[in-house]
Amino acid sequence: MAGPDTTGSLGSHEERFLKAFEEYSDALFRHASLRISDRERAIDLVHDTFTKVWSYVRNGHEIEQYRPFLYKVLNNLIIDEYRKQREQSLDALLEQEGVSEASFPELTEHSAEALAATLDGKQAFALVATLPDVYREVLVLRFVDGLGPKEISVLVEESENVVSVRIHRGLKLLRDLIEKNTTEREENRVIKQKKK
Repeated sequence: MAGPDTTGSLGSHEERFLKAFEEYSDALFRHASLRISDRERAIDLVHDTFTKVWSYVRNGHEIEQYRPFLYKVLNNLIIDEYRKQREQSLDALLEQEGVSEASFPELTEHSAEALAATLDGKQAFALVATLPDVYREVLVLRFVDGLGPKEISVLVEESENVVSVRIHRGLKLLRDLIEKNTTEREENRVIKQKKK
């Protein structure tokens, strides 16, 4: 993926780096914000990613493929971020910040269709978050970040076949969770209607 560079000028490396920044910065931001759920911290992590990669290039190393290399650096920074964070419940955070339900525009009145679409998307992301890390990581990389199994295999340091199997198994688990969740919601709706 990368190694010391014995040929080429710094100018051509700078052009490749700038091109990679233009092509991948938005996708890296989406990936980071989805993984850590903190917009400002996600911006910082993406900035740190590009800073580290530029230092690596300035030190004379060649990067053959920027996309997987950038994701690898970002994922390492995200892992470091998880290690630093201490666990806090959502309720504790809301109390600490003095936030009430009225602060969330999703909880105000909307058309039924818009609210249902919003909830379905949020529920899907919530269900993805409940998957084991090994499946969640490859599903996010595949379907949110648009990486192929070969690129994911470089990032997670597993064979392409292992990545494909994890994607398949992760999707099966997600389908099962969605079906279970849908069934439970329907049963709850029927129970509520019977009580009326």
